Amino acid sequence: MGFDENKEGGEKSTRETVEANREADGEGGRMSRQVSEASVYATEDEEDDEGNKLELGPQYTLKQQLEKDKDDESLRRWKEQLLGSVDLNNAAETLDPDVKILSLSIISPGRSDIVLPIPEDGNPKGSWFTLKEGSKYRLKFSFQVNNNIVSGLKYTNTVWKSGIRVDSSKEMLGTFSPQLEPYAHVMPEESTPSGIFARGSYSAKSKFLDDDNKSYLEINYTFSIRKEWAAT
Repeated sequence: MGFDENKEGGEKSTRETVEANREADGEGGRMSRQVSEASVYATEDEEDDEGNKLELGPQYTLKQQLEKDKDDESLRRWKEQLLGSVDLNNAAETLDPDVKILSLSIISPGRSDIVLPIPEDGNPKGSWFTLKEGSKYRLKFSFQVNNNIVSGLKYTNTVWKSGIRVDSSKEMLGTFSPQLEPYAHVMPEESTPSGIFARGSYSAKSKFLDDDNKSYLEINYTFSIRKEWAAT
């Protein structure tokens, strides 16, 4: 969840990053390993929030959305297409959308899906899953939208090893209207790193956010990369 050894733009693989940090330990880099993961989470989240604050317009209920531009034929048709089968007569007069993540799973070629249970408090106990080094995988999830349109829904994931950030990714999912049927999304394929420095335990944080930076699910978890997949 967040690894890709083939990323463009000069991003380092986990192995390269870990090796660089090991070298830095001998040149005054030991201080970084004394920082708790909790403080690392807070610092990086604050930096991301400060750099991504947007001035957004006022919110409207579903009925207000349609009434707002009813004289613009093209906008009206676009909104009707977006809203699909939503029953506006019974729609709740609610400004805030509600997004519920229903399922999470990891899919990898030639293997059964790894279904990840979602704890209510967002903090799985123990290691959440194990990935095989050098393997290809995708994250698959389903979610439901209620009350109002959710704009700019996105998924973010940050990974640490020994308290040092080794990977960070963000995927824009899109804008979704309320509907009875769940939405499903499959993330782009990624590859786990391999080698002695890549194997071991990792900590990570995954979040589902919208344009207002409202969080619908935050999961703080640990996982492992091993020589082989975990026995099923």
